[in-house]
Amino acid sequence: MRSRFPPPLISTFLVRPRSIKGPLSSFSSISDDNPSLEHEIPISKSQSFDKPNHPQSLNLKTEKPFSQDQVLTQTHVTEVLLSHRNDPNLALTHYKWATRKMIIRDNEISDPFLALVHILICSEKHYGTAKKLISKCVTERSFPGAGELVSQFVSTAERFQFDYNSNSRVINYLLCSLVRASRLEDAVICFRKMIEKNIIPCVPYVHVLLNAMVRNNMFSEARVTFNDIVRMQIPYDCATIRVMIRGSCHEGKVEEAAEYFWDAKANGIELDAITYSTAIHAICKKPDAMSACALLNEMKEKGWIPSEGTYTNVIVACVKQKYMINALRLKDEMVDNGVPMNIVAATSLMKGYCVNGDLHSALNLLEKSVENGLCPNRITYSILIEGCFNNGDYEKGFELYNRMKNEGIKPNVYNVNSLIIRYFEAGLIKEAINLFDEAIENGIANVFTYNNLISWFCKVDKSNEAYNVFEKMMKNGVSPSIVTYNNIILGYCKSGDMDVALDVFKKMQENGLKPNVVTYSILIDGYFRKGKKEEALTVFDQILELGFLPSDYTFNILIKGLSKLGQTSEACLMLEKVKKMGFNPHCMTYNSIIDGFIKEGSLNSALAIYTSMHEFGVTPNVFTYTSLIYGFCKFKNMDLALKMRNEMKSKGLELDIVTYGVLIDGFSKNRDMGSASEIFNEIHQVGLSPNTTVYNSMISGFRNLDNIEQALVLHKKMINEGILCDLATYTTLIDGLLKSGRIICASELYLEMLGKNIEPDVIMYTVLVNGLCNKGQLEDARKILEEMGREGRVPNVVIYNSLIGGYFREGNLQEAFKLHDEMLDRGLIPDDKTYDILVMGKVKEGESTSFKST
Repeated sequence: MRSRFPPPLISTFLVRPRSIKGPLSSFSSISDDNPSLEHEIPISKSQSFDKPNHPQSLNLKTEKPFSQDQVLTQTHVTEVLLSHRNDPNLALTHYKWATRKMIIRDNEISDPFLALVHILICSEKHYGTAKKLISKCVTERSFPGAGELVSQFVSTAERFQFDYNSNSRVINYLLCSLVRASRLEDAVICFRKMIEKNIIPCVPYVHVLLNAMVRNNMFSEARVTFNDIVRMQIPYDCATIRVMIRGSCHEGKVEEAAEYFWDAKANGIELDAITYSTAIHAICKKPDAMSACALLNEMKEKGWIPSEGTYTNVIVACVKQKYMINALRLKDEMVDNGVPMNIVAATSLMKGYCVNGDLHSALNLLEKSVENGLCPNRITYSILIEGCFNNGDYEKGFELYNRMKNEGIKPNVYNVNSLIIRYFEAGLIKEAINLFDEAIENGIANVFTYNNLISWFCKVDKSNEAYNVFEKMMKNGVSPSIVTYNNIILGYCKSGDMDVALDVFKKMQENGLKPNVVTYSILIDGYFRKGKKEEALTVFDQILELGFLPSDYTFNILIKGLSKLGQTSEACLMLEKVKKMGFNPHCMTYNSIIDGFIKEGSLNSALAIYTSMHEFGVTPNVFTYTSLIYGFCKFKNMDLALKMRNEMKSKGLELDIVTYGVLIDGFSKNRDMGSASEIFNEIHQVGLSPNTTVYNSMISGFRNLDNIEQALVLHKKMINEGILCDLATYTTLIDGLLKSGRIICASELYLEMLGKNIEPDVIMYTVLVNGLCNKGQLEDARKILEEMGREGRVPNVVIYNSLIGGYFREGNLQEAFKLHDEMLDRGLIPDDKTYDILVMGKVKEGESTSFKST
């Protein structure tokens, strides 16, 4: 029978076995009374283990299996391995034999395995084998845990007198193997155990560990590990610094990322160009363009040419912080150094130009970039399109949008949503709706796309159209948001259709959306618009009952609503009530109350609120002063109006066109056209343009002074400046012309008005009838009355009084009484003036009846 072990190794097994302490597994020891094991056979390294002429086993008396009589222990295997620590090849061969013969299990964490790894790790030829054994070990089910395995390796090194270097190599590669096996928690334990055992981790493996932590989002653990490395003065290099910078940037902690670089620099760590670039990238994220520029200069001083990405990062940071001169200088330097400019840097510079209002330079850079072979992307076009819109060049913005599509760049939903809003702003409604339909067809329309359209329709009082879009939204499977419902409710509230608004409110709840404070605030505003104060206050009480915290928007709606309904004193009481709820009044809040008191004719109360504003530290704005100026003008106290205007200027507030309009209207109604003209001229001096309201006040003022010529001059000026002449403009001019007897000129103006599709209202008809009657043109006046009938307009009492007075003056009493009967048939109730004419005969030649023109 052949021996159960190779003959050259028999002599080593004659030593008595020792038991293995600790968790290591063991086998039964060889019998002490077996005399056949007392002979030593010399070991020859040249002998072949498998040759048939090997000496036979000394167990010759029986053919029983070796395992029954002679069982080798792990101790014996370990001793054989240790006896060949200087011959790793022979040690490995014996280990393989022992595993094959089941004396030990392959890769079992036992003394033989631990000893073998130490033996192999010291040999350059067998270093790779040692690493494979360690790598395989960490993937086995029997892996005892990182901390325990480190302890076993250290214990083995101490017991069998392996030097520090071999032990350090083993445990460092264990650390590396754990990381590669994605056992990061075990790797951290291994690292900490190494520190505990005074085994210095190798720099590359420290980098591998930290890099794996960062890659797996273990940022906190990486930070703690790195702090331990620094605290214990464990060597690390710039690659480690780069890992920590990247990790901090990924967490959004750019300040911390920069600190890693500055600390390493202060501690004398040798930093390379890549580390500088990584640090610059982090600093640019802050952004801190000036520090980034300083590091860029250091790189150049060290003879390094910054990369394209580094230049780009700094250029982008400079643009973000509005250092356009620095950004452009870096762009030129980048190109001069032979580093090509990319589309990211170019796009950033274009954005900088647009922000600075230099659209021309942005567009020039676009064309130059294309000439240099760069391809604009969606971001490039989005920035330029937005820049065009913000700088008022809508036509160019739309042109760029079409160019983007023609170049095969598919617009995203952001582009479409932005463009829809801009189309609406430019008054290009058809284009906006077409783009909306295109977005639906392309499948990119989202809830914001629909909301943009719904919001606009509600803004222009087209609630039904908004609801149609809402239904299309539901049909296309896009779920409405709370904003969608709020917009539709707002639209119906603004148009005064509270019943439909409440139906939408109910449907919102049925569809599982809960109304918010904005929803209830919109309903409160809707009720106030309808003059339903009690209903509005009931909704406010509901907000409180539901546990909602009313917003400032809600409180201001309450104050404004009460003030507009002529309940300004109640608004003041409400203000005191909501202050206790934590509301801090804004300027807008006080403005509503001041405006309410002025409209109620209580100027002193308005001034008292103005005083309390200052006491509460609220600064009045242009609207505040405009309301007070209006109040003084209303009470014909123009001196105080001008004093308030001067106070406004002294506080650095510039008058807007509304404030100028209020002053001009006040002086015009006071028949002081000299002062009105001075303020009118001041409008041009401050760079504003008079609007229709301002011109109408001036025209009305000159008309009241019977200076119709100057009124006509202003009318001509309006036309030359492209200012819209509205119905009020024509009504005032025609009234003045008729009073001055210029009937033909008045008729021409009337035809001009109709040519502009401006329809006359009852006031215009009243002016025409009254003017014609006063000038004896009863036949023409009667035609106006007939025209009103054809247009479905109901004449008022003033018109009938004018005609009755005219016929009465001519002595045509029959026609006068006939008109009286016609009044009654139309359901009109004659007033005192009517009976004064018919009964008392009180009407004078050329006397206006009861009409007072605007």
